[in-house]
Amino acid sequence: MRKSVTHGLAPVRALGLAAMVLSTLPNAALAQTLTTQPSGNTPFSSMAIGQDESDVCRVPKPPTDLADTAYLRNGYRAILRILIAEEALAAETCACLLDDFTWDQALDALSRFQTSDNRRLPFKVLDLYAQADALEAQVVEACAE
Repeated sequence: MRKSVTHGLAPVRALGLAAMVLSTLPNAALAQTLTTQPSGNTPFSSMAIGQDESDVCRVPKPPTDLADTAYLRNGYRAILRILIAEEALAAETCACLLDDFTWDQALDALSRFQTSDNRRLPFKVLDLYAQADALEAQVVEACAE
């Protein structure tokens, strides 16, 4: 008879242990103050990432209504990067020209970068990225002199 009493208490003990563990979780969560302000002592649980100074003039992600697919939007973003870098090199300026360009200009320049008549894949995004990276590197090099 003693065995049946011991076996009957096992689920109760497990339930009590589970309740004790669960009751401490809210206190542990409250002990960490989450913040969106980046600092040297930001807790690891806060995934807020501060904006780098170099991101200030970085072409943002295009709006979703610019194109149906992410592939096209990424291509238009690369085209805009190319246009901005080309203008900076032509004008011999190190100023951020991002505000001088619009997404419509990237759309209008499509024919210049088009490599296919396929409207779903009119260009090669990786080639556009490589071209944009190379031009931006030229701008950085020219501005470093």
